Amino acid sequence: MGNVGLLLVGVVLFVNGLSSLGLVSGRSAAPLNLFVGAAQVVLPTLVLVQAGGDAAIINATWPSFLFGFTYLWFGLINLAGFEPQGFGWFSLFVAGIAAYQAVITAPGDPVFAVIWLTWAIMWSLFFLLLALGVQRVGRVDLGRATGWFLVLLGVPTCTVSAIFLLNDTWTTDAGAGLLALAGLAAAAVLSAALAVPRVRNTDAVATPAAEPAFAE
Repeated sequence: MGNVGLLLVGVVLFVNGLSSLGLVSGRSAAPLNLFVGAAQVVLPTLVLVQAGGDAAIINATWPSFLFGFTYLWFGLINLAGFEPQGFGWFSLFVAGIAAYQAVITAPGDPVFAVIWLTWAIMWSLFFLLLALGVQRVGRVDLGRATGWFLVLLGVPTCTVSAIFLLNDTWTTDAGAGLLALAGLAAAAVLSAALAVPRVRNTDAVATPAAEPAFAE
């Protein structure tokens, strides 16, 4: 994925996370998805046309289409009200490729392997929500968990990474990879915790000073 495109993807994931949390309407998020999605399809196409069959350029470019189609499709769903099931199954395809990329990237660049793993989890969540209609896992509201996961990890995995890459300050140190993995685990746990509905404490009825906790 091109670093400039990666820079923009962070804000798209962040806004889509806010949309999943009900803080931004789908129609309001749609233009950003369409703009970045179009850029992620048109610009890589131009690069491939001029690549002359260079395998390194092709391998660095083709992943942009996976994410570009995602944002274009998501924008159209929000604007035109298309049924989301097809998008959900497409997300499973993207998640599978992202997981594969995580495995093959790990030996040479463990930090970016964790980023690929993060994207694999994101698109797996889209699959569960939109293709299978899973709304809850145990007490965790999956829609809200997905929203928080995007909000917490969209900018760090994309925009922040792009800034390091564009400034040639990227590291492939194994220790940095472990730190990135720990950050992913912490964000996943926090996302799930924030997505557990708060239940009113019935014992508080006898204590007028206590504030009732309502479901978020």
